[in-house]
Amino acid sequence: MADKLFGTDGVRGMANAHPMTAEIALKLGAAAGRYFRTDGTNQHRVVIGKDTRLSGYMLENALTAGLASTGMNVLLLGPVPTPAVGHLTHSMRADLGIMISASHNPYHDNGIKFFGPDGFKLSDAAEEEISDLVANGVELASAENIGRAKRVDEGRQRYVEFIKTTVPSAVRLNGLKIVIDCANGAAYRAAPEALWELGAEVIPVGVAPNGKNINLECGSTATRTAAETVIAHGADVGICLDGDADRVMIIDETGKVADGDQIMAMMAGRWAEAGRLKGGALVATVMSNLGLERYLEGRGLALERTKVGDRYVVERMRAGGFNLGGEQSGHIVMTDYATTGDGLLAGLQFVAAMVQTGKRASELASVFETVPQMLKNVRYQAGQRPLEAQNVLNVIAEAEADLSGKGRLLIRKSGTEPLIRVMAECEDEGLLGDVVNRIVAEVEAAAG
Repeated sequence: MADKLFGTDGVRGMANAHPMTAEIALKLGAAAGRYFRTDGTNQHRVVIGKDTRLSGYMLENALTAGLASTGMNVLLLGPVPTPAVGHLTHSMRADLGIMISASHNPYHDNGIKFFGPDGFKLSDAAEEEISDLVANGVELASAENIGRAKRVDEGRQRYVEFIKTTVPSAVRLNGLKIVIDCANGAAYRAAPEALWELGAEVIPVGVAPNGKNINLECGSTATRTAAETVIAHGADVGICLDGDADRVMIIDETGKVADGDQIMAMMAGRWAEAGRLKGGALVATVMSNLGLERYLEGRGLALERTKVGDRYVVERMRAGGFNLGGEQSGHIVMTDYATTGDGLLAGLQFVAAMVQTGKRASELASVFETVPQMLKNVRYQAGQRPLEAQNVLNVIAEAEADLSGKGRLLIRKSGTEPLIRVMAECEDEGLLGDVVNRIVAEVEAAAG
């Protein structure tokens, strides 16, 4: 079996370092092309979108060359949100969709995400087969069957038109003042356009990408700028997207931030009341707050937990017939509308709820009382295995004993960065901090 290229969300790493090099992108393109080109015709096509990172140009060209070398015709969308690639892959009848983005990471990272012809992210099995093809090489197309490539200028507009249809026709955003923070990323044009066309007064933030400022002090992982803008302009609500616009954080009129758990709770409650929450459950990951679980149980609803990664949320939703899920980090998945997390779609659904209920953002964005939760990250170097160190195992066992019956502990490797994530929940905040800090100290020592 080939070395593992794929993490929890595609292939990701620092630009111009393995595996995020032009060479690997070329091989990935050729491998994916061979995997999806099921016959020898020239009728197969792939759509490629990207965010605004400097390295996107390099990877886009390398992927295009690899795909064309195996006979795939490439349609280049330019900067568009990740969910736009999922949508357009399906609507344009493409065999494959590719998004070049490292999501919420800094500009010096990048990633490559793959979507199947149904618009959903690829399964682990499909990614494994593509990895094997990268390692073993592929048969190239004959000279007369090399693929073509062309720009598709209307991709963004097609996505904007689609996203507007998810808002009920009776809902008008006229009179609403909305701050939209696009993180200097993929939605820097699409998101303000959609809100303006729906009638809102739009105050844009993070809409001047330069290749290096994506997610820099803006977006869903750095909400301070948007919160200050909401207060300064007296806005009704703020919508904060990440670099590829598949995540969202909501800021109410007071500047308070609501994460994915609060947004999902609001939506689950409203959908259940309307009889449209399929399966009577919300799908979320092990990272979601215990308060969310208690809120749902109090309304006779269930919380289906998965491992971390929106793709695993989607897989559980599809397997169980559920239509609402997501992550605390802001991935909100609504399979009635989309095949993957869509920050702008979730933001529009929140704003539509404001209009329909006549409530302020603060009334909708604080649905349940959170259980105190602490998350700390420890960076480690390639080749290190700090979680296998005996001192780390010992302190984890002690922490689990201390939390028994009082809270929960979750420790895992990030699937997108070389980080160990240490998360705990407990009503006793003193115990919470003690447990997390003890574990972090031992992991840091083991990581040098």
